[in-house]
Amino acid sequence: MPPLHLATFACDVTPPLGHPLCGGWIEPVRGVDDPLEALGVVLLGAGKPVVLCAVDWCGLRNEAFRTWRATLADAAHTTPEHVSLHVVHPHNAPFADTGAERLIAAAGAPHSLDLAFFDDCVKRSADALRASLMKAKRFTHVGHGSGKVEQVASSRRVLGPDGTVKFTRYSATKDPAVRAEPEGLIDPHLRTLSLWDGDTPLAALHFYACHPMSYYGDGRVTADFCGLARRKRRADDPAVVQVYFNGAGGNVTAGKYNDGAKENRPVLRDRVYAGMVAAWKDTKRTPVSGWDWRSEAVKLPPRREAAFGAEASRKLLDDPKATAARRANAAFQLAWLKRADTPIEVNCLDFGAVAGLFLPGEAFVEYQLAAQKLRPDGAVCVAAYGDDGPGYIPTAKAFLEGGYEPTVALAGPDSEDILLKAIRRLLVPEKGAKK
Repeated sequence: MPPLHLATFACDVTPPLGHPLCGGWIEPVRGVDDPLEALGVVLLGAGKPVVLCAVDWCGLRNEAFRTWRATLADAAHTTPEHVSLHVVHPHNAPFADTGAERLIAAAGAPHSLDLAFFDDCVKRSADALRASLMKAKRFTHVGHGSGKVEQVASSRRVLGPDGTVKFTRYSATKDPAVRAEPEGLIDPHLRTLSLWDGDTPLAALHFYACHPMSYYGDGRVTADFCGLARRKRRADDPAVVQVYFNGAGGNVTAGKYNDGAKENRPVLRDRVYAGMVAAWKDTKRTPVSGWDWRSEAVKLPPRREAAFGAEASRKLLDDPKATAARRANAAFQLAWLKRADTPIEVNCLDFGAVAGLFLPGEAFVEYQLAAQKLRPDGAVCVAAYGDDGPGYIPTAKAFLEGGYEPTVALAGPDSEDILLKAIRRLLVPEKGAKK
């Protein structure tokens, strides 16, 4: 086998003054508290190059996702199916669906995205990737470790005695009675997949499932507490590249431990940082001579309710009296319906001792926990927030339980079975599975 090599790249993707944030739903850019980055690694030497990239943006949907992914693939001399592109999901950050933005512009609604800025970010990130290939370093070992994150994640969905949602615990929850409710179903562990040249660490990829917002909506750009934890960890050893992937935390927030006070941001940052440090201390290294890359194309069915159909969405988008947020949501729904037969790829990077699973949308934590049960003898690091075309991906029963997420999820309840089957095929492949 030829030696394996690792290239790493970084690109600033901070939006300019006045740019919409969170798809235009909140205050636009008034200033920058900390810059936003696109960070990634390229794995070389075992078949087609593999690209893993995380962007400090709120979302990448449909055409925007596919455009950015294809451009990175071209720069890495690989195929789009060998690129896993994700967002960290802070809300004081851009949200990109280029097809939806064109619909918004045609309808005269408030903009959700500057298309020229988007194109520039895509180009510069690809340029950074391309340049990094000339500086690729050999790697010989893969490492993995986990650390418990204390008092950050909590379930957003607090169920009552009748089995339906009685409280929604948002990222910032001011009501002390709601914060006092039990932590609920979460994955409390941050997992780190690392790449090494002998005893020398080269890169650390962190995975943790929780909405990353402490507070937002003030027009101040920030990667928020998860991005800030990543930067604090990078300061410990600047030679080690740090990349943070948001796990399947669609129904997980910091709401139990955060009332939205500004002083909580560094507190939450330090708790996630402590999890990163603990995972690093827990790291076990294994010699590696290659990897398996597997991909499954899935089609998640759209919602069947009339309110989610093209006619209702078109009417809402064209309504000048509707709020900017509702008109933008209608455009995102139309863009989701327009993609029709264009599938979403779910990917798996398998080193044997540790695997990375890369999911679309705001998948619920149940998908992450189910994935980990499939590999009880090995570590599974889960990233969600890939192609965000469907938005939230609840479990089927969540649609019956109510709560916030099913009111805006664009894919229907049948998505659970489809996605779980794909996860099983990726993590427990049959002989001859697609690579």
